[in-house]
Amino acid sequence: MSEVIIINNVRKCYGEQVSLDGVSLSVHHGELFGLMGPDGAGKTTLFRILTTLLCADSGTATVAGFDVVSQYKEIRQRVGYMPGKFSLYQDLTVEENLNFFATLFGTTIHENYDLIRDIYCQIEPFRTRRAGALSGGMKQKLALSCALIHKPEVLFLDEPTTGVDPVSRCELWDMLYRLKEQGITIVVSTPIVEEARQCDRIAFINKGVIQDVDIPEHVLTHFASVLCPSGLLHNEKSVWQYEQPVIEVEGLTKRFGSFVAVDHISFSVRRGEIFGFLGANGAGKTTAMRMLTGLSSISEGRGKVAGFDVEKQPDEVKRHIGYMSQRFSLYEDLKVWENIRLFAGIYGVKENDIEARINDMLCRIGLEQERNSLVSELPLGWKQKLAFSIAIVHEPEIVFLDEPTGGVDPATRRQFWELIYKAADRGITVFVTTHFMDEAEYCDRISIMVDGKICALDSPEGLKRMFHVQTMDEVFRHLARNSQRRN
Repeated sequence: MSEVIIINNVRKCYGEQVSLDGVSLSVHHGELFGLMGPDGAGKTTLFRILTTLLCADSGTATVAGFDVVSQYKEIRQRVGYMPGKFSLYQDLTVEENLNFFATLFGTTIHENYDLIRDIYCQIEPFRTRRAGALSGGMKQKLALSCALIHKPEVLFLDEPTTGVDPVSRCELWDMLYRLKEQGITIVVSTPIVEEARQCDRIAFINKGVIQDVDIPEHVLTHFASVLCPSGLLHNEKSVWQYEQPVIEVEGLTKRFGSFVAVDHISFSVRRGEIFGFLGANGAGKTTAMRMLTGLSSISEGRGKVAGFDVEKQPDEVKRHIGYMSQRFSLYEDLKVWENIRLFAGIYGVKENDIEARINDMLCRIGLEQERNSLVSELPLGWKQKLAFSIAIVHEPEIVFLDEPTGGVDPATRRQFWELIYKAADRGITVFVTTHFMDEAEYCDRISIMVDGKICALDSPEGLKRMFHVQTMDEVFRHLARNSQRRN
């Protein structure tokens, strides 16, 4: 079996930080090859070297028979690359983005349409919509189409399903299988165990070193403590014993022109409850959350958060909540402690208490040694734990978390949920959206939105009984299957 990618003793450092430490491996022609590892393990650095965007300090690598340094132009014509952060131009439409990438490679959409047909046909009805207005799932499909439009020999995908709902994830992997059948070699990094199991082989990388390369089950079993950590024990709380709800929603509606993004939803959330807010990409979750946090106006209906009307008293609402968006609000060019001090001041923490809050927070999330590090230098998982802790530095009544664990490894996700549990134990209500169904099991109650409406609301066990299934993944798929707007 011929080898399309050959890596020999590649090393890469950023100052004193070693990102890759003597990495060697090979990928066979037509293989679907997976790369797994914790945050900061070196996965993205390796991808950037193989796609000729970064030079190694030492060692050699070839892709499709060409050297990544001396023959980078030949490689760039033969590979497709979908980075972890979207490579799309947000202000261009779907069609304009695809045309732009086709032109870069001297081809046209028409010439290679058959290669992307299965993917592009799902977003083609929205070809005049700007990429920035697409849901996460649609952005990923467009980015994959752009990476494929020149018919590459090798396709590199860096965590392509981050921020994508379970149904869209399944669709994307079906597409990868069809691409593999056409002879395209695919290298994909993923933090999701179920996706890793669909690869022919996977490599586990940790601290810049390849620890093992084998079939998925062997690697996942060998490194189960990192890649497949045990789930958290969730003790259902008697949230019903508390007084009035801290969130009350009645007929909440949001329209954008003739499009109804959120369609007359009603529910309530009790103090100290972990409330899961689920739905497919484009279902209306983030729009509803933005209304509840006072960041977006309401078209119809009403909402009360922490006892304040979100339409009439948005400033009061903001004083009593914490919010962690999909795009982190951390300042990358400030140090870790400087970010905490800044937000503590913004949230109104007394000056005399700030230093103690900083020390306590850093100890709680295990970042004492990173106190003086720039946020830009932190791995994604560490940034997320820091962003969550900053969102509750002022001990708010409610914290809103919009897909807080997207893109992080299983062990870090577990640590993040331990922080959520501790916050809930202190009486902080947690309102969280997620695309990971194992995380849905950790919630006290869950609502599931489909096409802007809440179609189910109950505890995880109650929902599984309602739909006669064994897992929350099955519940989600059952409801999402009825969606009419997958955009």
